[in-house]
Amino acid sequence: MTKDVPRRITRDDIESKFRQLLHQADKPVEAAKPGIGVVAVVAGFGLLAVVYLIGTRKGRLRSTVVEIRRS
Repeated sequence: MTKDVPRRITRDDIESKFRQLLHQADKPVEAAKPGIGVVAVVAGFGLLAVVYLIGTRKGRLRSTVVEIRRS
């Protein structure tokens, strides 16, 4: 019986495995891109609405009410 000697790992082996892993990781990212855009737009409008509401509340609290009375 002869012993099976493991072959040495070369730079090409590492590069090919790395490229394979990168290619597999790109698929989910490409599939999620359209959804990310929609989420970003909705989050932007939500943030804008919150800032607007906080601003109107601040404006009401700081505004002066002038009462004019005629005798």
